[in-house]
Amino acid sequence: MLIRLDCFKKLFIFEIVMKKILPFFSYAFHPIFIPVFGTILFLMQSPINYTPFQKGIVVFQVAIITFFLPLAFFYLLRTFGKVDTIMLSDTSQRKMPLLLQVVLTLVLIEKSVTIARLPELYFFFLAGLFSTIIALLLVFLKIKASIHMIALSAFLVFAIALSRHFQTNGLLLVSVLLLLNGLVASSRLYMQAHTPRELLLGFIVGFFPQVIVAFYWV
Repeated sequence: MLIRLDCFKKLFIFEIVMKKILPFFSYAFHPIFIPVFGTILFLMQSPINYTPFQKGIVVFQVAIITFFLPLAFFYLLRTFGKVDTIMLSDTSQRKMPLLLQVVLTLVLIEKSVTIARLPELYFFFLAGLFSTIIALLLVFLKIKASIHMIALSAFLVFAIALSRHFQTNGLLLVSVLLLLNGLVASSRLYMQAHTPRELLLGFIVGFFPQVIVAFYWV
């Protein structure tokens, strides 16, 4: 009896820990942060000696277009009752945010992160654009793919591609990103935001455009 009670106690503690920890990964690695994370990773690994000012400008431009503007647009949509949460769990609520993402990414790669200035970063966002378009088309087909997994799997491939392109040892980073992919997927399942099929679909949608585009710059 004491052994059984001890097991129940451990399971109860484990449940509390998971309830506190797993949702954290859904918010800390929300797709809206990934473009900035990818930009910072590129600037850290690039052999080109960008000045701190140049790095700051690039990060600022990416943050404005991929973080602050979408966040402002989200609050505008929320004010008008078009979306409920920033997680966009309802498939029907994804159309406008994803369409905005397509437009803003086009502006970014045409005006700021151009192929002439930052080719590696350009291809990262170009593949991200393809993934976003696919996710948008899936919404019109009433198919839900995990945007979290789209962003994280894309980031994973970009990290691998950067490591190979710049001939750096990225084993630790890739291992961490693989772990994060698993933790975020577990978080989305725990929060009942997605089914395993939706998570796998999201991983595929983010993964393969990055792999295909990588052949042009790695």
